This record gives sequence, C-alpha cells and structure tokens, in this order.
Amino acid sequence: MANIRRITISPALMNSSSAWASEKEQIVELYECEYTGAVTTRTATLHGFQEDLSIHTVAFASSTVSSVNSYGYSPHPLSQYLTWVEELLKAGQSKPFIISITSSDPEELSTMIDSIQQLRRKVHDDQNSASKIAIEINTSCPNIAYAPPPAYAIPTLKPFLNVLVSHFSKDRTLVIGLKLPPYVVSTQMSELVGAIEELTVGLDESPIAFLTCTNTLGVSLLFADQAEGDIPRGQSSSQFALPTPLGGLAGDSLHALALGNVYTFRRLISASQHESVRNISIVGVGGVTNPDAVKRMREAGANVVACATIFGKLGIDTFKMLSG
Repeated sequence: MANIRRITISPALMNSSSAWASEKEQIVELYECEYTGAVTTRTATLHGFQEDLSIHTVAFASSTVSSVNSYGYSPHPLSQYLTWVEELLKAGQSKPFIISITSSDPEELSTMIDSIQQLRRKVHDDQNSASKIAIEINTSCPNIAYAPPPAYAIPTLKPFLNVLVSHFSKDRTLVIGLKLPPYVVSTQMSELVGAIEELTVGLDESPIAFLTCTNTLGVSLLFADQAEGDIPRGQSSSQFALPTPLGGLAGDSLHALALGNVYTFRRLISASQHESVRNISIVGVGGVTNPDAVKRMREAGANVVACATIFGKLGIDTFKMLSG
C-alpha cells in the first residue's frame, strides 16, 4: 500500500498512462482487477487527439520485452474520461483514478483542471478525508512534432507549473503529479527539483504530490527484422518497425535508465531543504516486465510501480504476474 497525499493505492501497483487504457472497456477491466491499486487513464487533451492508426501504432521487439511506439494522445476528449470515471465511482468502488492530461497551452490546461474539479465537487471528492481522483500532467510525450516535451526545458515548463500552483492554492485537496521524460543528464533532474522547490514558497505543501518516472525515450529506432509479428508500415519505411519510423522506446530496453531516474529523483527529493518536497512520492515506470523489475523499482525509490509495455503485450493477467 502507498499513500500519495489523499490517494491510497493498494496494492502499490497499477498501469501507467498508455494506449492500453484508452477505451471504457479497458478502463473497467483495470478497475475491476484485484491486482491494481489504481487506474491511470490514457493521456487526454481537451478536444481529443487526431489519431491515425496507420501512423500511430506500436511494435514489440522479438528478442526482449521492449517496444517502440509512435502514439500520440488519446483520440477521446477529456470530457469522455470524466464521464467514465464518474460512472465507475458512482458504482461504489473505492479504487482511485489518476486522470492523465496534457496541453501545449497553459490556459487550456487550466480549463482542463477546472473540468476535473467540477467532477470532484460533483462526487464530493474535495470533501471526504480521502480522494479518489488525482491528476497527472503529462509533460513528456516524445512523439508530438509541434510540441516537444516541456519537461526537458524548465523555462518552457514553468508556465504550466504556475497553473498547477494557482489551482492547488485554491484547493489543497488536489493531488497533482508530473509525468516526466527519461533524463540522461543529472543536472536536468536537479533543475526540475529546484523548480518544484520554488513552487512551495508561501505554501506549507508542495503543489506537486508525485512524479511519474519515466515516459518513453524518444528518437528510438527499431528495424522490422527486430520486431515480432506483422508490422503495419508505409512503403517508404518498410525496413522499419514503425511507419514514422522513429518512436518512443519502452520496456526492458528502458529499464536501467528508468531505474536511474527513479533513484536520482529519490535522492534529490530526500535531500531537499523543503519538507514538503521531501514528501513527494515517485511512481516508477519503465521496463517493469517481471516481479524482479517491480522489486528493483521499489529498491530504487519508487513508492508505486506501474507498467505499460508488458500490459500491452499480455493483457490484464500482467498484474497478477507482477504481483509475484
């Protein structure tokens, strides 16, 4: 079990936001699974992402439990996920949701949070002692050509962080997290923690309750002969596993880097002079493909462990397997 502010995740295992948490049927299956402690929705935009299945797809490696994908965000608008979440919460179950959202515009992001807050008030999530709805801000998708991941550049990220401060200042029951990209330079991580520390000025709690580490690693290439099964691809890129042909790397091939990010963020957070920052939780994602990987994530410093690639490959039975 893990507590992230007002959210209790028990067991401390769940899915990460991915294409395999897009549809209502997938979300219901995750919600009803006894081996998931929470459900993370696929990252949604305000109006929905224009998905093209001939372009936006995934390829699984044949030699390891790894993948590359060219997915963007969910084709469903945020409003659709709010409807589904409301329906499931009204059914009386207690499992929390992490609603993953994103926008390239801070004002639009604020509008999206307002919509989630309307749902929270409607289901009295802001009044009870525990919350069933948290928000994850995806700052790290590598596959959006017009919007590179803002978390790689603190000046670009700060306007979005300011939006979070504004909403948290009005409602301290909000549980907000950041989904981060895989960093390869330690100073990038220390700069991010420094930016989060700045947000706590004048507040007794950090507006950021958790960090999800990590998203996929962009600009990754898999050749067709490295991938399993029939690969959908265009004529111009037939030698590659993806039609793009570059995409985000996940699974076993990302595991060591993901562990390093979790470990480094845990050390930086623990060393902070701000108690509110030291209380930030970490959701460990990246190459969690077997029970040993779950154990490694926890030893590296993750409070909660999540997965995507293995879930996309094996389905809902993944979580029983990962539970050991």
